[in-house]
Amino acid sequence: MKLRLDCIPCILRQVLRASRHSSLMMELQEKILRENMRLLLKENWNVTPPELAHKAHAIVRKYAGGDPYKEVKKKSNDEALSLYEELKNIVENSRDPLRTAVRIAIAGNIIDFGALEKFDVRRTVEDVLQKNFAHDDYELFVNKLEHASTILYFADNAGEIVFDKLLIETLRKMGEYKITLVVKGGPIINDATMEDVKYVGLHQLVDDIRFLSNGEVGYERNSPEVREWIENHDVVISKGQGNYEGLSEFRGIFYMLIVKCPVVAEDINAKVGDIVLLYR
Repeated sequence: MKLRLDCIPCILRQVLRASRHSSLMMELQEKILRENMRLLLKENWNVTPPELAHKAHAIVRKYAGGDPYKEVKKKSNDEALSLYEELKNIVENSRDPLRTAVRIAIAGNIIDFGALEKFDVRRTVEDVLQKNFAHDDYELFVNKLEHASTILYFADNAGEIVFDKLLIETLRKMGEYKITLVVKGGPIINDATMEDVKYVGLHQLVDDIRFLSNGEVGYERNSPEVREWIENHDVVISKGQGNYEGLSEFRGIFYMLIVKCPVVAEDINAKVGDIVLLYR
C-alpha cells in the first residue's frame, strides 16, 4: 500500500509520542520534530508508510539513546501473559478452537501504540469474540492449512504476540507444520523484537525466526528477500496494519487485523473498528 497524504501528519504524531515516552526535554522533542519535518520534505513519498516511518523513528532513537517503548512493551507482554491461561481455556473449550484462536489473535492487534494512545485489551477480546468480520476468509484459511506443510507468520506488536502464541499452539495441534516467525530486527514503536519473543516463550513454538527492518536491522517488507519468504511457504499470515501496509503488493497472504485508521480502512474496504481475516 502506497503512502497517502494522511500518513504524513500521522508519522509526525508518532514520533512526538515516541519522544514523550522517552521523557525527553521539550527542546529535544522540538528538535526531533524539526528534523523529521526536514526528512519528510526531502524524502520520496512514493513508498509504503512503514518505509518512511522507519526513517522517522530512527531519529527518535538517535536522541533517546535506545528504545523509547522498552518499558511499555514489557508492560504489554506482562498484561497479555496475565490473560494467557484464561484465553487458552476459552480456545480449548470452544466448538471451533482454530476459529476462536484466530479471533483472539486479531483481538491482540489492539495493542498498538503507533495507531492508538489508549485501549482496553480485555474488553476488546470480549468484543472480538462476538463481532462479525468485515472480511471473513476463514473457510479458505482452513482449506489452505489442510494442504500445507509450511507456515510463515508475520507478527506485529509486543503483548499481541502472546495472543499469536495461542494461535500458533492451536496450529501445532492440527498438523506437523514447519512454522517460521517474522519479527522486527530492532526496536520501533511497540513492535515485537526477538527480546519480546523470548520473554513470552514464543521462540519455543517455531522452527525459524526471521527479521524485518526497523530502519536499521532486517529486511524491508517489500524487498526481494521477503518476497522469496512468501513464495516459499504454503500459508502466510500477516498480523496488523503495518504489515498490511508493507506487504499488500504481494499475493497469497492472509491478513488478520483490527482496522485502526481511515487510510487502511479505505484501502481494505472496511471501517475503522472492523475486524478482518482477508486473503489476497
